[in-house]
Amino acid sequence: MKEIAQIRGLSLWIFFIPLVAINLCLFISINYDLFENTLLSVDQIGKTNFSIPYLDGSLSISRASRTYPQYLVFKPSMIFTAILLFFYWKNNNKLINKLDGTNFNYKFKIFGILSAIFLIIHSIFLGIKFDIQIYKLFRRLVLLLFIIFEIIAQGLLVYSFYKLRVKIKDLFNNYVLYLKIFLVSILAIIALLSVPILVKEGNTHFKHALEWNYFVGVILFYFLTRLFWKKTT
Repeated sequence: MKEIAQIRGLSLWIFFIPLVAINLCLFISINYDLFENTLLSVDQIGKTNFSIPYLDGSLSISRASRTYPQYLVFKPSMIFTAILLFFYWKNNNKLINKLDGTNFNYKFKIFGILSAIFLIIHSIFLGIKFDIQIYKLFRRLVLLLFIIFEIIAQGLLVYSFYKLRVKIKDLFNNYVLYLKIFLVSILAIIALLSVPILVKEGNTHFKHALEWNYFVGVILFYFLTRLFWKKTT
């Protein structure tokens, strides 16, 4: 089935591109001395000592990616990922319609495309400084909406496939469906439990570590998509 082949291909790129991008930015931040006295000399804010932020939370994704030259990696990667997300959600909507004999714009498509739009907006404005409180609030709101809409879209899509599981049992790996349900549930629970901590001052290292791991959790959904569908001809 053409849609399944396209979705399998897209999902792998959506997983690997942002994963490589954020870790390449981290590598540049840690190994800034490699770029001294070159055109890619790292901005002071983007420099850090050796760190494993997934564990120690010593710097945020924003700090590792918003300054020169890291943003040359991060921004194009995230914008390209957002474009791939648009086609991912569009193709999934087309696939569900074909499998279920319907002709709808499902809610997961709407939330998924909105999340892609907010990812583009966040990427464009990352690193642009305006000392205006409403601008800072706007950036945080955009990032928050990206995460919320992404998790909602993932949850709705998984629910759609769960309802169709008997009809499409020969097309997918059943255990991966339950892995996806588990992953999305954990992401939603962590998001809700983290709100009281995130709105308070302090706990900076915890917040940063959570950010790195949560980001990987969100894109892990797409790696599971690759495993979810059986290869079709």
